[in-house]
Amino acid sequence: MELNQVTLPALSIADSVRFYRAMGFELIVNELHYARFKSTVGNATFSVHAVDVLGKSQGFVLYFECESLDEHVTELQSKGFVFSQEPQDETWLWREARLTDPSGNEICLYYAGENRLNPPWRVKE
Repeated sequence: MELNQVTLPALSIADSVRFYRAMGFELIVNELHYARFKSTVGNATFSVHAVDVLGKSQGFVLYFECESLDEHVTELQSKGFVFSQEPQDETWLWREARLTDPSGNEICLYYAGENRLNPPWRVKE
């Protein structure tokens, strides 16, 4: 199976559309209560759907891999994006930066390279 998409709750579809388009994602569906975007690389999609209230702990983290992570973060910062975590190397061998969308959903921009699918501790068959 191939992952098709992830859907996140959004307090404002319009704010979410502006936010994700400013990040560079292609808007492919834009309705009053729903919007869908195409990934900048490959064919994966993700969407937001309107909610009146967010739950106390959504627990969502949306991950986007960027080969030039530091440069991409700098570019987004120049557009006014504020990161809660600057790019840093993690113990699981990924380099990550984090920010939130207008509804408070966490977004992790990262670079893992070969370690995404083949970390040194990968389960052996």
